[in-house]
Amino acid sequence: MKKKVAWTWLIVSIIIFMTACSSNDSMKEEKGIYEVSTESSLSNDMGVEQDSSASEEAAMDEEVEVSKEVGKVSTNRMIIHQARLQLNVKDFEKAEQNIEKKVNEYGGYIVESNVYREDDESVSGNITVRIPEKHFQKFLTATEGEAADILERTVTGQDVTEQYVDLKSRVKSKRAVEERLLDFMGDAEKTEDLLKISSDLAAIQEEIEVIVGKMNYLENQTSYSTVEISMFENRVIVPGLDNKDLDTWDKTKKQLATSTNFLLAAGSGLIVFIIGNLPIFILLLLIGLGVYLAFIRKRIK
Repeated sequence: MKKKVAWTWLIVSIIIFMTACSSNDSMKEEKGIYEVSTESSLSNDMGVEQDSSASEEAAMDEEVEVSKEVGKVSTNRMIIHQARLQLNVKDFEKAEQNIEKKVNEYGGYIVESNVYREDDESVSGNITVRIPEKHFQKFLTATEGEAADILERTVTGQDVTEQYVDLKSRVKSKRAVEERLLDFMGDAEKTEDLLKISSDLAAIQEEIEVIVGKMNYLENQTSYSTVEISMFENRVIVPGLDNKDLDTWDKTKKQLATSTNFLLAAGSGLIVFIIGNLPIFILLLLIGLGVYLAFIRKRIK
């Protein structure tokens, strides 16, 4: 009886031990799987975090570049300034000389200059100048100081900043295409490919030249301002005393000679008229005499 109980407890103990071992192994396996899944999830999370941080850094860098570009555009605006002045001046020549002096002093140049003199009492002229943008306001103030009266003052400005930035970006993209075409040309082996690439390259280079020309024009127009000046001078002429007009004796002799010459001319003309028309006068006299005699005879009868 005791042996059966002992064998029974032994078998039960072995079964309990095997069950415990199997549960422990399953727990270890589950723990290993959990650790592997945890590590993989952590690595994935770290990769996602790294990608997100990289994208965030790239976005931040792009925002910084955009903000810098916007800052440059906002602080360095490209404005084309033009002004028109109509001035009434006291001395036209003096005002013109002073304006030309100011143009040279500020580093500008004269585009066109015209002067009109209708008579001794009226002088006018037009001057078109280009002045560096930084001296634009100073030149306007100095020019207005030459006027006795400002008849008209017009100042306009055209903002071409966005247009210039757009042209600049277009040139950048066109040059990138040009570089790629040059690389393709270096690697081309067939003549047909080389001709096609050369044609595309010539077209791109022509477009670049056109855009660069527009950029140079905008740079010139914004670096120098245009000022058109119209000046008018109305003079009051006071006639002076002419001593010749007060010489009575000379005037009397002149009038006497004029009268004598008139009489002589009239007498000479009368003599010429009579002698020249003498045959006509004789004929008319004979006709008149005949008519008169006929009338007398008729009355006598």
